[in-house]
Amino acid sequence: MNTNRRQLLLGAAAVGAVAGLPLAGCGPQAAVAAKGPVANAKLAALLDSFVQEILVGSPETATSLGLDKDALAGLKSKLSDASAAGRRKVVDDYKSRATRLKELGPKGLNEHDTTLYDTVLASQEMGAAGGAFSYGGDYANPYVISQQNGAVGGLPEFLNSQHLIKSKADVDAYIARTEALGGVIDQETERFKTDVAAGVVPPSFILPNLLGQLKGFRAQQAGETGLVKSVVDRAKAGNIAGDFAAPVTALVSDKIFPAIDRQIAAVEEAMKSANADAGVWKLPQGDAYYGWALQMGTTTTMTAEQIHQMGLEQGKAIDAEMDTLLKGEGYTTGTVGERVTALTKDPRQLFANTDAGKAELIAYLNGNIDKIRPHMAQLSKLGLKAAVEVKAVPKDIQDGAALGYMNFASLDGSRPAIYYVNLKDTGNWPRYSLTSLSMHEAIPGHAWQGAYLSEKHDLVHPISSLMGFNAFVEGWALYAEQMAAQVGMYEGDALGRVGYLQALRFRAARLVVDTGLHAKKWTRDQAIQWMAEATGRAIPAVTSEVDRYCASPGQACGYKVGHTEIVRLREKAKAALGAKFDIRDFNDTVVATGGTPLTVLGTVVDRYIAGAQKA
Repeated sequence: MNTNRRQLLLGAAAVGAVAGLPLAGCGPQAAVAAKGPVANAKLAALLDSFVQEILVGSPETATSLGLDKDALAGLKSKLSDASAAGRRKVVDDYKSRATRLKELGPKGLNEHDTTLYDTVLASQEMGAAGGAFSYGGDYANPYVISQQNGAVGGLPEFLNSQHLIKSKADVDAYIARTEALGGVIDQETERFKTDVAAGVVPPSFILPNLLGQLKGFRAQQAGETGLVKSVVDRAKAGNIAGDFAAPVTALVSDKIFPAIDRQIAAVEEAMKSANADAGVWKLPQGDAYYGWALQMGTTTTMTAEQIHQMGLEQGKAIDAEMDTLLKGEGYTTGTVGERVTALTKDPRQLFANTDAGKAELIAYLNGNIDKIRPHMAQLSKLGLKAAVEVKAVPKDIQDGAALGYMNFASLDGSRPAIYYVNLKDTGNWPRYSLTSLSMHEAIPGHAWQGAYLSEKHDLVHPISSLMGFNAFVEGWALYAEQMAAQVGMYEGDALGRVGYLQALRFRAARLVVDTGLHAKKWTRDQAIQWMAEATGRAIPAVTSEVDRYCASPGQACGYKVGHTEIVRLREKAKAALGAKFDIRDFNDTVVATGGTPLTVLGTVVDRYIAGAQKA
């Protein structure tokens, strides 16, 4: 996803770019009851209380899941606390929930409840471990604001795409959140300044991009901002009477713009002490921080060196297969990376970098999704609908956004999954690469896996919708690309298969580059050059990726580590079950966890194997 390509734990899975931080102001009466088959009454009650705490602490999550109504309606007008005190409370809440779970203990739980217990406990313990570091945001983002993290880049789009407007009360809540936005920006600015004073300064090549985004937002006329247009246009479409342009414009002008000015000044001051060192090794406790980031990103205990070597070894194997395919298509000169580069630049593979070309590209992605749907019965017995909408990343955030990412559907069915593709430059998306992208982001990838949480909510405790383990979510999506290949999505399309293999190669390269930057002290230029040569991807696309790894260490390692583990577990099940093995049952076992750390997934598959052997 890149779910939105942030490291995700409780409170952030459905929010996209918005981190789940706690706030006060919604009482305990706004409880959410258990909906899933939690057999143990004490565990069910405890998890119910966790859900309540998390939603109160992250109103954006409640909105994303469609839960900001009825007893929780008050959350729709609130934003999360982004202050230093708020961050400390996040850590304290993780510790408290872990302690309460361990006091209950797993004794006597059935298999389903054991998986849920293990999953939630692991998430809380990983989150609590972040309290060892005094700096950064949540989910292993070392910099409170960067080219991809922060309220200015995330909250306006959140309000536009996820804050639904169907009534005057919804408009009032939107206005209240707009009014609160300036305060959130200031909270981030103060934390950023504190971190900079402690030597936690983003790399000098990241800050100009961040500064450009802030100044670009600030350069707009207040009344022409998306914050104003969104509420005005949607209120009009819903026949909601009122002059909403004036109050929102005033808030943008009087509260948000001044807060952005203060953030701009803080970033400009930070640039005076910034250097080009790319990795978090340069930060206080930098090596320990990266160890935690890798744990968060992969939900394993793998070391940076082990991950680095995995990337090198898997890259060589994928190159060998690509070499054969490329030769068969007439691409015979140069390394595999050089030949893929030539393919990437082939005009026959490119969509025009115009509005018409971008519309054609989105239509092509929709066609890919339609093509895979009839094959899903070969891969799953769940019968999910998995509605998904393809959209371009909004232009005002595309400079710092990932190339592609997914927002899961709301639990109440009011909003489908949204598959975003960054169309700043269509040259980043040659035609041959797009089928695998759609399999990853939509069907049978993120949208399918996320659809289980929304469409089978009677089988899933709500807490599963508040968790999104990076290695599971991204590992599943990469595994989905492989499943699509196995049901014939690339038959008669050798270059399409090259695109699928290049996607795998790209994720293997990420293992090398992320660990190279943060554990081996690679420079930014070294990482860009190595990745471009290894994958054949365009330099602008690779540059954006490398900068992303600098701002979110460890996250990019979850994809291939997760994929490798899911495939390993599938082969283990095949070997153990022989003729009893059914790929649909295996796939559904994985999806039906709702998402879990890789360490827990292994125990789930072991129980699946034991049950199938007895059947």
